[in-house]
Amino acid sequence: MRTYGQYCGIAKALDVIGDRWTLLIIRELLALGPCRHTDLRNGLPGIASNLLVDRLRELEEAGLIHREAAPPPVATTLFSLTERGRELEPALQELSRWGVPLLREPGGKDTFRTHWLDVPARALTDHRPDQPAIALQLHADGNEDLVIEVKDGSVHTHVGRVDHPTASLAGPPHLLAATLLGDLDLNTAVQQGLQLSGEREAVMRILPH
Repeated sequence: MRTYGQYCGIAKALDVIGDRWTLLIIRELLALGPCRHTDLRNGLPGIASNLLVDRLRELEEAGLIHREAAPPPVATTLFSLTERGRELEPALQELSRWGVPLLREPGGKDTFRTHWLDVPARALTDHRPDQPAIALQLHADGNEDLVIEVKDGSVHTHVGRVDHPTASLAGPPHLLAATLLGDLDLNTAVQQGLQLSGEREAVMRILPH
């Protein structure tokens, strides 16, 4: 492992997670849970297979991930975060907030996966925990859906769909991201092309004020 050789918490942390792709691997495992090598490749377009293998080995040696053999019919190796690895979630949430101004324009040729909104979505707060449980469906053009479930003040997410969402948001990634991260109010986002269906107040329950 390369090292800065500095007795500083930031430098020591970057010794472990500062290499290219490393934090994005953590992002994938936070969003999706246990993943196969092919799952990670799909969520990390552009990474070379041998580099992914190297990064996974380094993260395992650092105690941030562990691997286990999944039973049949999957019968493959699954990678998941250790408790130490999951402790990086607040850091990724703060990086996501810091990066909001960089998402104000459409991504052009940049790739996008809806589950990349998972980490910032789980940082959302239920402003009306006294209200009934809700399920919000997010759909970005040409991608899988992400569900945000809100109940008793807690926010949970998962990739997929629900049969009868309380409300749905659909549109280009930059509008979804800007709305969820509080950089764009809902009315303005709708005027710019975000599609809202269902209960508007349900969406407002979790958006940053």
